[in-house]
Amino acid sequence: MGLFDKMHQAAMGAANEIAGAAKNFAGTSSQTITFDQLPETLEQMQALPQASLTNPFEVAALITCAFCVYSVDPNEGERMLNFLRGPRGPISGYDKTFYKERFSQYPYVPFSYFEGAVPANDYRPNEPYKITFTTDPYTWQNEGYCRLNVRSGGADSPRQIQLRSKGNQWFMWEQFILVGIREPKSADPWA
Repeated sequence: MGLFDKMHQAAMGAANEIAGAAKNFAGTSSQTITFDQLPETLEQMQALPQASLTNPFEVAALITCAFCVYSVDPNEGERMLNFLRGPRGPISGYDKTFYKERFSQYPYVPFSYFEGAVPANDYRPNEPYKITFTTDPYTWQNEGYCRLNVRSGGADSPRQIQLRSKGNQWFMWEQFILVGIREPKSADPWA
């Protein structure tokens, strides 16, 4: 077997592994992930069963948890996000600036994705904390990637988190959840 044959064989094996990871979840239309408590540190997050990172729905839930932490403790939130980014490496300076700007104005946004969090209760989720992610026709469109939808209690349309697989694990690739939503009642001058 020649050098190019070996390279091709290795590439095909990796592609099949990634495709297999996506097929495990391709028929799933939604999953609700429940947390008795939201993790507040990277160590608490890594102790959760979801931290195996083998289920894209669970990883998306952990990403949302990390943003909840980031809104009150940027250093710890950054540690959590870096773990969830995996091989992609640490968050960039651009991301840090974006997060700082977002959370200075809208610290409640990541909490709005949990069940029961609505403007009327200042986005305080119900306990235990439940978050539901759904699929659509575009979820598995690109091989090795997964785009999941999540609803906010303060928005009319779902937001997305995109994940990328490596082997049988999923990692944060893009997020579209830190966008504007309705103000909480306590901050709304018209309420």
